[in-house]
Amino acid sequence: MYRKLLVALDNSASSAALFNHALELAQATAGTLLLVHCLSSQDSDTPMPMSATLESIYWAPGTELDLEAWRQAWVRYETESLENLRRYAAIANTAGVPTEFRQLVGSPATAICKVAQEWGADLILIGNRGRSGLTELVLGSVSNHVMHRAPCAVLVLKGTALSETETPAMAAEVA
Repeated sequence: MYRKLLVALDNSASSAALFNHALELAQATAGTLLLVHCLSSQDSDTPMPMSATLESIYWAPGTELDLEAWRQAWVRYETESLENLRRYAAIANTAGVPTEFRQLVGSPATAICKVAQEWGADLILIGNRGRSGLTELVLGSVSNHVMHRAPCAVLVLKGTALSETETPAMAAEVA
């Protein structure tokens, strides 16, 4: 039975529903949760070290980068992500599920597999955004990588299914 559940969260809207599924499974199996979030350029909320306009995605001579503004945005991103993990952990602990959390840095897929190995996870719960084609080729698929390289079972919850799931009031507080 799955007793040690690693839950890979990002800052997307479907994270609350993914957390809810993990919490229900942990309650049903008397399991524990490890909530992880990876600070990475692959997250849709990640600040970029340049203005957000499409024209400035590539640096050109004479283009000014506001690195201090980027640093401040990164600190905000890191702090908000950590606060989300804390809130999810508090909800789970209040529901009687022993829960810890970690904020990781680097490639999400690699970091998730590594921490699953170190923690001795029985199951990884991860969402899937449904990327395909060129987008998947360029950005990769975290869930696909985890599925093929994880040291344990992996439950991939499709983004469409997560968005259609009704989120309970407790988990909705975080979202």
